[in-house]
Amino acid sequence: MRHDGPLIVGGGLAGLSAALEAARAGAKVRVVTPEPLLNACASAWAQGGVAAALGAGDSAADHAADTAAAGAGLVETAPTLALTGAGAATVDWLAALGAPFDRTEDGGYALSREAAHGRARVARVGGDGAGRAILSAVVAAARAEPNIEIWEDARLRGLMQDAKGRVTGAVLERVGGRLVQVAAPAVILATGGIGGLYAVTTNPAALRGEGLAIAAWAGAEILDPEFVQFHPTALDLGLDPAPLATEALRGEGARLIDGQGRFLLGPDADADLAARDVVARVVHAARMAGRGAFLDATTAVGAAFPEHFPAVFAACMGAGLDPRISPMPVAEAAHYHMGGIAADADGRTSLDGLFAIGECAATGVHGANRLASNSLLEAAAFGRRAGRAAADQAPSADEGAAGRIATDLPQAEMMQLRAAMTAHAGPVRDAAGLTILIALIDRLQAQHPDAAVLTTARLAAEAALARRESRGGHWRADWPQTNDTAAHTRLTLNTRDKAA
Repeated sequence: MRHDGPLIVGGGLAGLSAALEAARAGAKVRVVTPEPLLNACASAWAQGGVAAALGAGDSAADHAADTAAAGAGLVETAPTLALTGAGAATVDWLAALGAPFDRTEDGGYALSREAAHGRARVARVGGDGAGRAILSAVVAAARAEPNIEIWEDARLRGLMQDAKGRVTGAVLERVGGRLVQVAAPAVILATGGIGGLYAVTTNPAALRGEGLAIAAWAGAEILDPEFVQFHPTALDLGLDPAPLATEALRGEGARLIDGQGRFLLGPDADADLAARDVVARVVHAARMAGRGAFLDATTAVGAAFPEHFPAVFAACMGAGLDPRISPMPVAEAAHYHMGGIAADADGRTSLDGLFAIGECAATGVHGANRLASNSLLEAAAFGRRAGRAAADQAPSADEGAAGRIATDLPQAEMMQLRAAMTAHAGPVRDAAGLTILIALIDRLQAQHPDAAVLTTARLAAEAALARRESRGGHWRADWPQTNDTAAHTRLTLNTRDKAA
């Protein structure tokens, strides 16, 4: 098939923001997703909200400074200023689409403070329901837009390229296993993160980094794949994926304690609002030592739990735990991938015709450790920019041909991989564990050479082994120091070039 406009793979906040902007620029847009919109999408699961300089005395520069501090030396200044500078306008745009942000009595945005933010600047919805509420408004707008066509039964299996390497379309699998080649002037990948590669994750299990692998197969540059953020307060209730206990709970005064009621990070009022990598390692250490880790909101929230944090309350009550009167058991869980397909603020990658946005992209705004609630902001703000840029793309004269086609890893082997990723590429890593993980990937890849998840896992594991320091979300027990010079990992499958 030939489509005369942007082909967007992914129906989360990034993909639909791009679709709306491209459509309103006059382009015909096709959005493809393997499941109905709002399903299997990390955007819909986000609890915190959208970070933006909205409060009195706040500024985009202060927001950028907090972003850089959390990112541990690897945050790029230009895209970060572009992101934070668009914060207020992005929240207003989402509100205009119908996103029901919580409001103060005077009509302003109700703002929460989250970890590593210098002030309250997270616009929230229903306490902990931001993601689904915001995405629902964007989905409704996309469905109502006549220039957007949506396929809710199509999964990315490969890319098409012309003789010069330009991406000219995608290979999609539709119902019944039928493969369809769709030629398009621009392909925008909005395929999400890699949380599903881990046994303990807060992400939909279907998000396993396959878009990243398929882009890498085509020759796209990959940036910092070793940097994975582990959320310190996933609810440890035996569920897969693990429900999230939003950081806003700690912003309201909830405290992390061990099984004896001792503070995990000390008694200071803001001790639990350290950067996520710090808190995640403390939670990990307490659990590994047998002390347990719990989030106590009985005093800070108490009886107000059902109204202020309904999603967390429902998850706890469903497991037989009442968070109004009992501390919640928590564990560190794979939550967000800072690395991904290298892209600029307009989503352009190293391959002509290919754009990447949202969690599958690495634009330099998250560095080694994402600042809380910057992800929804990036998805919408940079998604919109990519939509405008892709709308102007002219088609290639050469329709090109399909490249390597991705296959699935069987379920038993997938469970092996997930367990190994959690054990050896989690919040604390070392050479011995990463070597064990890479050996497993070698064995599985010999049997399943076209399983895209194995390529993504290998990129993350090999980059983690090569980075002999601890920085942000990447902590090496055998290399605990942080190098004086911060250097990105940049690589392609052809060169495995890890030079800065």
